[in-house]
Amino acid sequence: MAFQGSLAELHLPDIIQLVSVSGKTGVFHLTHGQRRGEIFLHEGRIVHAVLDDVAGEEAIYSLAMWKQGEFRFEAGAAPARQTIQKSNTSLLMEAARRMDEWRVLAKKIPSVDLVPEFVILENREGQINLNTMEWLILSKIDGRRSVRAIATATGLTAFDAAKLLYGLVATGLIRLKDPSGVASARPVAPGASPPAAATELPPLLSRLARVQEECATLLGPAGESVVQRHVKRARTEIESGAGIEAVESAVHQISRAAAVLKGSAVAEAVLGLLKGLR
Repeated sequence: MAFQGSLAELHLPDIIQLVSVSGKTGVFHLTHGQRRGEIFLHEGRIVHAVLDDVAGEEAIYSLAMWKQGEFRFEAGAAPARQTIQKSNTSLLMEAARRMDEWRVLAKKIPSVDLVPEFVILENREGQINLNTMEWLILSKIDGRRSVRAIATATGLTAFDAAKLLYGLVATGLIRLKDPSGVASARPVAPGASPPAAATELPPLLSRLARVQEECATLLGPAGESVVQRHVKRARTEIESGAGIEAVESAVHQISRAAAVLKGSAVAEAVLGLLKGLR
């Protein structure tokens, strides 16, 4: 049975139903960019599916959401194992339910390949009340992992991770950025000398550069965007004629962010940098 085409023209749930009613045995080969997936049917019933390193029902649900890509059905191919016990109807109904939820999630999380990063608001006060799973998600945000990678790191599905991240994005605690904009972090090790270029800067900018290096070491990747934002502001103020108070203000602002991201001990360590400024 030769059956192939575009997922943009015929969605996967419809394709599966067309083949399953005929009671065929075989495998759907699905491609979307660099991604590859397979769905095995035995006498019309879905018995196994795989997408990347995910197998079973979750692979079906992820594949069912593809709106682009190509499919090809290879008749007669038998699966190496069985990972699915549910009926086709149950699988496709759950897939449809998730697709409805994804339409809502996509308003805040348009792609699981985007990278979450923390947003620190200067006027944010008080404690942040999160449940255990939300804290687990937050612990894996480092400014480099995508939503998909965070899901893998926490043992969650991309769907479940996106549901948790949706609330964090909606409340303004995190935001998403395109992975192409993720810069490689190169924190300076404690006690290391600043780059040679920093010694050639004017005194205030040289001090600001050292503050940036020390703060990057203390906060790590999770605080990279915070450090950069406050350092950039201080640099602009210095170039406009401000004095050492611009650097001190940056230290205080970064310390407040550190209290949220890393706790009071790291916040105090950041404030300790004030001793060497004057």
